[in-house]
Amino acid sequence: MDLSSLPPGNLLHAAIGGAAAMLLLMAALMGLLSLQHRREKHVRLLAAMMLCWLPLAFPMPDWGALLARALVTFFGVRYLLRAMDYNRASLDFALAAQCLLAPLSVLLAPAGWAPTLAILWELLMMAALLAVLGLQWLRGRHRVTISTESPAEEPSRLLPASAVLLLLSPVLTGLIGANTATGWAHLGLPLLMLGLGVQVLLAVTHQRRVAEARNVEAEQQMHERVAEVERSYAAMAEAKVEQVTERERKRIAADLHDDLGAKLLTIVHTSESDRISTLAREALEEMRLSVRGLTGKPVQLLDALGDWRAEVVARLGQANIMAEWKSPAEDIIHTLPARAYVQTTRIVREAVSNIIKHSGATHCTVACNVQGSDFLIVIQDNGQGISSESDARLDRGHGMSSMKSRAKQMHGQCLVESGPGWGTVIRLTIPL
Repeated sequence: MDLSSLPPGNLLHAAIGGAAAMLLLMAALMGLLSLQHRREKHVRLLAAMMLCWLPLAFPMPDWGALLARALVTFFGVRYLLRAMDYNRASLDFALAAQCLLAPLSVLLAPAGWAPTLAILWELLMMAALLAVLGLQWLRGRHRVTISTESPAEEPSRLLPASAVLLLLSPVLTGLIGANTATGWAHLGLPLLMLGLGVQVLLAVTHQRRVAEARNVEAEQQMHERVAEVERSYAAMAEAKVEQVTERERKRIAADLHDDLGAKLLTIVHTSESDRISTLAREALEEMRLSVRGLTGKPVQLLDALGDWRAEVVARLGQANIMAEWKSPAEDIIHTLPARAYVQTTRIVREAVSNIIKHSGATHCTVACNVQGSDFLIVIQDNGQGISSESDARLDRGHGMSSMKSRAKQMHGQCLVESGPGWGTVIRLTIPL
């Protein structure tokens, strides 16, 4: 049957019964939540508050109804104050004493005084609940701790204002009579408790979202830390390898200089054969160049140009080839890594050796220049050039393979342009 077709009294009873059923379900849910968080007592107090109201849905004597309301006030005030991190043993004792004194005073009072005493006690109880709710509103927050680690904050504005106003419903009923209009006001207190239960559920949901967000943030931070540790470990390992390599290079360079260098120098000064002496001197120069590359010290480009110019002009002059050296017009402030200096020196030596041995040239021009972040050397002779028959054997016969390989190791390039009758041009480009 439709509830709207029932008389007003029956409809009111059905609404109160429905409220009692919802409170029973909500109390069970609060109890389950409290079992999962044994150190948290707020939710248990709320569940007890709901259970204490349930007897009011049934006919009861005045002292029994007053006892139920006193227990509701006891657990409700304690819950609301604990939610605001306020706890006083004296206040708990006063609320417990109220639960005993209120029903006893009504039970032992003369017949004419019992209703008045009941109204006064209810006024006091409702005032206590209203005072705590007002304190919450003034503080602008309401904490419902579900976890001992991180409390979730939910403002008490979630509670309907109508539920707060209807807290005075029992008093109004006693003052103006238990008619239908005031009877509906009895739903104010259960509505308030249902609102508090919904508030707890929202707090649980909020705390779950916060926990998930923190887990995601923690995982991200962990991945970042792991990546940082891996990068630090890789950098340390690389630095360690570089340190060991550098120490080994210096040891090899010292052994070459002190042992092999001394022996070659002895051959240069004591050999009676000019050829042997010349070969020993060339080997000594190559050894010194290798030692310089092993030490790892960078070389000023201006000093390197001086070394190359002195060697090129001297070697070409000994072969009766006129040498013309063109250096950059502006001051050079760049430096070359030790390995780049060694590789470039050997490329220049190979190019000069090819000119002396194979070109038949009488004039050679060496032009050096800095273009942006590149260093260029152009070596050009007026010799007979490379014939088409020799072009296929270019790399094998004239050492071009090693020149190009050395340039590639420096991330540069070595280009050769030649033709019968108009000489050879070698263009070396290396990054600075």
